[in-house]
Formats: sequence, C-alpha cells, structure tokens
Amino acid sequence: MAKILYFSILVDKFGCSSEEVSLPGSVTDVRTLLAWLRTRGGVWEKSLQEDAVKVTLNRQFAEAGTAVNDKMEIAIVPARLG
Repeated sequence: MAKILYFSILVDKFGCSSEEVSLPGSVTDVRTLLAWLRTRGGVWEKSLQEDAVKVTLNRQFAEAGTAVNDKMEIAIVPARLG
C-alpha cells in the first residue's frame, strides 16, 4: 500500500494528515495519481489541481510524469501557502 501524507492547509481541507491506499492499475505516475484523487470530488477536486500542489515520492520532489507505485511514501503539499 502507498502511504500518502498531506501537509499544511490540505490537512484541514481533507480532515486527515495521511492515509494508506492501494493504488489502482490506472495510477502510473504523479499526474494520474492526482487525477485519481480528484475523482473523490468536492474539496479534493479543487485542491489537487496539478498547478496547486507539489508532490514528493520517497522524500524527493517529483514531476507530473514521474512513476508512482504502491511501495512509495507520497507527500502532497500546497504549491503556495496562503
């Protein structure tokens, strides 16, 4: 399972600071991960636009096309604070 950590204002918006999820086969990179999380709708859809967040994989900043898998620690932080 992948561990996803949320930081800053995202914790308040989502009501959690982390979760463990099994990524579906359609999630292959950062771009598809964010798209999958946005399917939750509401605040998830609004908050997880690609230009609104930065993503780290195993504590290294990642680009939209960087591969993702279930064994990674994923962190999502707002691109801008405030």
